[in-house]
Amino acid sequence: MSDDSKQPDAGTADAENPHRRAIRSFVMRAGRMTDAQKRGIDQGLPRFGLSLEQGLLDLDQVFGRSAPRTLEIGFGMGHSLLEMAQAAPEQDFIGVEVHRPGVGSLLNGVLNAGLENVRVFDCDAIEVLDRCIPDASLDRLLLFFPDPWHKKKHNKRRIVQLEFAERVRRKLKPGGVLHMATDWEPYAEHMLEIMSTAPGYRNQAADGTYVPRPEERPITKFERRGERLGHGVWDLKFERVD
Repeated sequence: MSDDSKQPDAGTADAENPHRRAIRSFVMRAGRMTDAQKRGIDQGLPRFGLSLEQGLLDLDQVFGRSAPRTLEIGFGMGHSLLEMAQAAPEQDFIGVEVHRPGVGSLLNGVLNAGLENVRVFDCDAIEVLDRCIPDASLDRLLLFFPDPWHKKKHNKRRIVQLEFAERVRRKLKPGGVLHMATDWEPYAEHMLEIMSTAPGYRNQAADGTYVPRPEERPITKFERRGERLGHGVWDLKFERVD
């Protein structure tokens, strides 16, 4: 997950206490945009972009149909989301990413592929969940390789916390799945600990830990490079049971 120009401790005042700064799970990062990415923003965002100002969405109206729906938080440069959307045209995909070049990259890919089953938010995922996504409307929520916040003093910034688990559970349909992946083992252990205590979920791993890499999760170039170097990747799938 990334963004484009704030400091690591940046936050915004929350609704209950306008003077308290909310902890952010991402860092705003600057980044130059290529011509292709600019094309994605200029041509793709008006067609496929969604905004907080739209409020609670009617997703059938947004996509013009009723279909299984997946939301990915922090899609990076969008390669995995684009691949999944191309492989499953019968499904709808919503991506959330605050890093502008990544948004442009995904949208350029959507335009080139002629896809109609992708929509994009370019803002904070927590606000998207709270303000725009109806309860019990998602079949899957994906969180692939979020910032692990390695230092112990920064662990509180990790997006996977009990409050996040409950927020996601409300948005998933009964039987819907939260699928997470990380290449940082301490974060995998943190995810497992949090999700094992979060109410309303069942771990889909047979041994109660991690699942084998699911075929539907594309392997990124970064992941392949890590595998060659002997780095591990841990996938977790938790199903909403109530």
